[in-house]
Amino acid sequence: MNLILLDDNDFIDDHRVRLSDRRFDHITGLLGKDLGDHLRTGRINGLMGQGVIEAIDSTGLTLTVHLDQQPPAPLAVTLLLALPRPKMLRRLLRGITSMGVKSLYLINSYRVDKSYWSSPLLHPGKMREQLCLGLEQGCDTVLPQVHLCPRFRPFVEDELPGISSSTINLVAHPGGDDGAFPYQPQVPACLAVGPEGGFIPYEIEKLKQADFGAVHFGERILTVETVVPALLSRFVR
Repeated sequence: MNLILLDDNDFIDDHRVRLSDRRFDHITGLLGKDLGDHLRTGRINGLMGQGVIEAIDSTGLTLTVHLDQQPPAPLAVTLLLALPRPKMLRRLLRGITSMGVKSLYLINSYRVDKSYWSSPLLHPGKMREQLCLGLEQGCDTVLPQVHLCPRFRPFVEDELPGISSSTINLVAHPGGDDGAFPYQPQVPACLAVGPEGGFIPYEIEKLKQADFGAVHFGERILTVETVVPALLSRFVR
């Protein structure tokens, strides 16, 4: 936890918060903080700054916070990700968020197991928990917007043109015939990543019709969990 992330409900007045949950345990236990100590803080979808511990007891602590800093600039990438299995999705949500992605579309694919769409992790509250963990890791406050798109063809034909009309569009695909994934891709960009095993030929063709270039990431076949942060790192400036 590199940032103490504050929710609106934590505030007891304009400049003070009361924490009594896992953040309290982390601050007092793992970090070993006490009265008068400073902490990096940030308000969800708001500013960042410093907090000072002004009171502490067995049930919680009170911070006086001064928030006057903008969060880091977002990564200029819209990510289209074929819905992975829930355990992998949990880790990916945290990693994607910590890298600064602010627009994520979880899409369907022939190789996506139908049961994944009924995972409790897709409920807004559960997903928010993982996104907040990513913000805490990456020292950011702005929650990504996550869109669920369980029908591939309607999404690609009806929604995607409006999403990708003003971006450089790439689909990472083993053996992609439009060349290697660039080392410094242009931004803003829209990046599509398929499921384990990749998109099927029909899906690649539909993405190409939507002006996506199919690019490869070398000869090795990587897991989605490995390739997503590797690809996103190319966009970091």
